[in-house]
Amino acid sequence: MSALVTTSDVGHVRTITLNRPEKKNALSQALAWGVIEAVDAAALDDNVWVVAITGSGDAFCAGLDLSPGAEPYSPYSPQNAQLDDIGWVGNFLLSIRKRCDKPVVGGVNGVAVGAGLGLAMATDVRLVAKSARLMAGYTRIGGSPDAGLTITLPQAMGYERAMRFMMENRTLNGDEAVAWGMAGEVVDDAAFGERLAAYCQELCAWSPITLRLLKRGIVKSYESHDMEQQLRYEVGNIRKAFGSEDGQEARRAFLEKRKPVFQGK
Repeated sequence: MSALVTTSDVGHVRTITLNRPEKKNALSQALAWGVIEAVDAAALDDNVWVVAITGSGDAFCAGLDLSPGAEPYSPYSPQNAQLDDIGWVGNFLLSIRKRCDKPVVGGVNGVAVGAGLGLAMATDVRLVAKSARLMAGYTRIGGSPDAGLTITLPQAMGYERAMRFMMENRTLNGDEAVAWGMAGEVVDDAAFGERLAAYCQELCAWSPITLRLLKRGIVKSYESHDMEQQLRYEVGNIRKAFGSEDGQEARRAFLEKRKPVFQGK
């Protein structure tokens, strides 16, 4: 397991922490796959009843690392490029919702953007810090939603709010995130770590079998469409968006801190 992802166990709670604070936990290939590996490992450990995912420093996850010299975006696993057409962006949701039937609590301690927001929304329930900032951000960089957000955001907030949130490139703070249905509880920043730990321990008062069956039932109820098919559709769309001239212009403007000029091609 990479040092980019750390895990700790207290009782029956395993906390998975994104550990790239100098980059606000922006996603490299190694960090993204490290999170997935940690979730998969927790799913197989009978001593783990509840899983928490949070970020180190003052951020949850700032999304894909777009800084100059960063790894180029790829939805594919380098080891399985011929077999895996979903990549880590899809495996966030698949690992948390399909392969892990234990409750996964998102501890959104700070900014959550793009695929980082996708990771947060893939969790089953979320606590959010009051100062946190949640944003999809895809329109800003000429992309389309991935990391399961076309599934999880409408589930959480309804169709129109999900459309408005993403089309208008809105940023929500902790209180607004709860009001919009993106989280169930807002917590003062100074008390966030303590409250996240306490909440996860509270869940351990219930039978792990009960919790796992509860989650299986709710996840199953939402699978009237094929989750993997939807994730492939997302990845196909973002590849088209990033490959367009407008997508390239959006990212240039983002890095140059200017307003983009789009040509519709």
